[in-house]
Amino acid sequence: MLISTIITLIVVGVLLWLVNNKLPMDGTIKTIINVVVIIAVVLWLLRSFGVVNL
Repeated sequence: MLISTIITLIVVGVLLWLVNNKLPMDGTIKTIINVVVIIAVVLWLLRSFGVVNL
């Protein structure tokens, strides 16, 4: 479980880096995408470790 979580975090991080550096997009849209992805990952981590039960 821990290895799959780390691999998922690495993949999400690389995808977020690609979106931020390689795609030409307005800064506001990039900020919104970053915030949404970070909130989703934090909620996913909290649920997967049993801290939050949504």
